[in-house]
Amino acid sequence: MDSPQPRKTILNLPTGMSESTLRLDSLSSSFRGISSLSSPSNTSTCSDRFIPCRSSSRLHQFGLNDKASPVKDGGNEAYQRLLRSELFGSDFDSFGSPAGGGGGCGGGGGQVASPISPSKNMLRFKTEVSGPNSPYSPSILRHDSGFSNESCTPPKPPRKVPKTPHKVLDAPSLQDDFYLNLVDWSSQNVLAVGLGTSVYLWNASNSKVTRLCDLGPNDGVCSVQWTKEGSYLSIGTNGGQVQVWDGTQCKKVRTMSGHQTRTGVLAWNSRILASGSRDRNILQHDMRVSNDCINKLVGHKSEVCGLKWSNDDRELASGGNDNQLLVWNQHSQQPALRLTEHTAAVKAIAWSPHQSGLLASGGGTADRCIRFWNTANGHQLNSVDTGSQVCNLAWSKNVNEIVSTHGYSQNQIMVWKYPSLSKVATLTGHSMRVLYLAMSPDGQTIVTGAGDETLRFWNVFPSVKTPTPCKETGLWSLGRTQIR
Repeated sequence: MDSPQPRKTILNLPTGMSESTLRLDSLSSSFRGISSLSSPSNTSTCSDRFIPCRSSSRLHQFGLNDKASPVKDGGNEAYQRLLRSELFGSDFDSFGSPAGGGGGCGGGGGQVASPISPSKNMLRFKTEVSGPNSPYSPSILRHDSGFSNESCTPPKPPRKVPKTPHKVLDAPSLQDDFYLNLVDWSSQNVLAVGLGTSVYLWNASNSKVTRLCDLGPNDGVCSVQWTKEGSYLSIGTNGGQVQVWDGTQCKKVRTMSGHQTRTGVLAWNSRILASGSRDRNILQHDMRVSNDCINKLVGHKSEVCGLKWSNDDRELASGGNDNQLLVWNQHSQQPALRLTEHTAAVKAIAWSPHQSGLLASGGGTADRCIRFWNTANGHQLNSVDTGSQVCNLAWSKNVNEIVSTHGYSQNQIMVWKYPSLSKVATLTGHSMRVLYLAMSPDGQTIVTGAGDETLRFWNVFPSVKTPTPCKETGLWSLGRTQIR
């Protein structure tokens, strides 16, 4: 009887090696001992149809049977690390390495390694990242898988700003003059408006209108400005005087002279009133002393049409028809900064209430730009071309946004985010240049005035979040606030 013919061998695998493992092994040339993995002394064979064991082909287990591999223990361990690194990246070991060797199909008799218990967060988004380059970090999962929390969260819709004013008041004789400042809103919610030779007070709480004064046929109102407390109103006249009135009693308190011609702009800090005039000078007045003027600032070469004190009262910014923006220190006789990038008159000036030393300025028809400055070093931080003459600027105290009013040729009102300078809203309604701007005490409403003899009230900004003081500790109050 003839001896049985041996079965045809398709794959001669070493003990403890699966087909998938052998294919991966054949790609590596780092270990020359791979060619000797098929031992001549191994007499076990596999059938034509080879089915690898599931336990030895797990992607996270590449442990080889120590008995079947002629590679030394040190080389085998290094080889396993190399394979894991090539397949899963250098951080795969942080999820655990296989314990023990895996048993192969047919012969060998090696023990099957116990499966690795997966990490609790392996298939979930991690809140803690093991490293910035980890292939399992949430940042990589966001880009590769498309199942991030960000993709599931809809984008926040832009804040809606009403496109129409909620109130319109007639303002007959409101002048169409770029260099005047005829509207201001007090901290006590009273609006002052200069109309021709008279000043009127409109109480926003009850809509009551009071005529404060009439300068007579030979004079006219050129500027109005409330004190920070809102009790006293200063009035700049066409004859160059500065008058101070008690707004509650409708009584004139004082008249100060010093300018040679019209006083078109006024600015209060806590105790000093600054006035700018067509005579190119800036005068500082102190109500506590008898002198009409305590200081005179000379720096502009044309009419002064913009004045604003910084929020800490330490710096005064002035703009003129000479296209210059000057910044004065509290006690200086010469400007600390002379900024000449504007190419038209600078009337619009505003200090940020959110960032110390951040100043915004706007140029006239030939310039049309809003520019942002760091007054600590005089650097221009940013600028935007608005496409129209910039007449006024005002920062919101509730959010980090700024509103601008414009003249030629759009006559619009624009709200900008800072520092991105993206547009929040564009409001139209005035038929002439929007030359006047003031903000309500709560910071939500603005009033705009134009030569079309109307005052329009717009709900532009959100309300401020109410701060709640923290409880006092046993030693002292921390002085912090908590946002609801």
